[in-house]
Amino acid sequence: MLINGLTIRPGEQVLTRLVISRLPSGTVIDVPVHVYRSEKPGPTVLLMAGMHGDEVNGIETIRRLIRRDLLHPLRGTIIAIPILNIYGFLNFSREVPDGKDVNRSFPGHPRGSLASRVAHRFMREIMPLVDCGIDFHTGGAARSNFPQVRCQLGSPDGDALAQAFAAPFTLHSSLRPGSLREAAFKQGKSIIVYEAGESLRLDEAGIDMAIAGTFRVLHHLGMAPEAAPPAQPSIVCLRHTWLRAKFAGLFRSHVQNGQYLEKGQTYGSVADPYGEQAVRLESPVSGYIIGLNHMPVVNQGDALLHVGLVDEAEAARLARNPPFNEKPGDPEESEEIEVE
Repeated sequence: MLINGLTIRPGEQVLTRLVISRLPSGTVIDVPVHVYRSEKPGPTVLLMAGMHGDEVNGIETIRRLIRRDLLHPLRGTIIAIPILNIYGFLNFSREVPDGKDVNRSFPGHPRGSLASRVAHRFMREIMPLVDCGIDFHTGGAARSNFPQVRCQLGSPDGDALAQAFAAPFTLHSSLRPGSLREAAFKQGKSIIVYEAGESLRLDEAGIDMAIAGTFRVLHHLGMAPEAAPPAQPSIVCLRHTWLRAKFAGLFRSHVQNGQYLEKGQTYGSVADPYGEQAVRLESPVSGYIIGLNHMPVVNQGDALLHVGLVDEAEAARLARNPPFNEKPGDPEESEEIEVE
């Protein structure tokens, strides 16, 4: 296996650094890449976080796996990248300094923008070696995602990885132009996205689920001897939608992330800041709350709740007449908002 000009042999454990560019100060920006090879042949699995620099839950997940010395595959190879977007991490930001999103810049270009260069270096050095992987993300802009896996359901490899991970929720998520998942798909490789918590805040429950799910995937691939079973089966959401503020003001949520929401149920209120009026918010759909906005000050049209639908009839109805079909311009997938 050749990475960054370095030959890594079976049984070796290596840390190498991909040099991306330099800051205006002259400081070199490089991306640490941990490689763990078994002596036995097998698949190569990517574990990556920090595509968006402010999404710290994934970074902490991979950091703990490395720190606790848990990434020793029985066969095959694990490539672990705690932070891809070093620029964003240094600036508590989703983007690189030019304002672009790395996860909208794949496959990248060697002479493109900073985001494009990061994506290109990854595609040149890492992607050719990878068979499948997990990309760790977090909700952004004061929005918290309940632990969930996003993948393109109907793909045998993606379905198998998502089923093995067994997050509380599994969402069907279309491929986004310029995303890592789309770039991998075009090369016949499956990347699933794990989402948990919100940006710039650690979510211990979400991190624990991430570690457990990762080991279930590794066990599924024959790379880990055992893995703890999930607490409960994953709930599959065929479609999902955002409920948005019809009025500007102060938003108060009456629900919690992860709970089931009935059609017609009051899920919150929006009030003007002067005590003159308040409006109750009723859900136009039934489904599970998989994302929640924690920002109390909202503008008209802001995303408030992300609802995953499990009922096929409800999903079909939503497809014909979506209550709010615009997605917040946020993360992956600015899916993220839907983020990926």
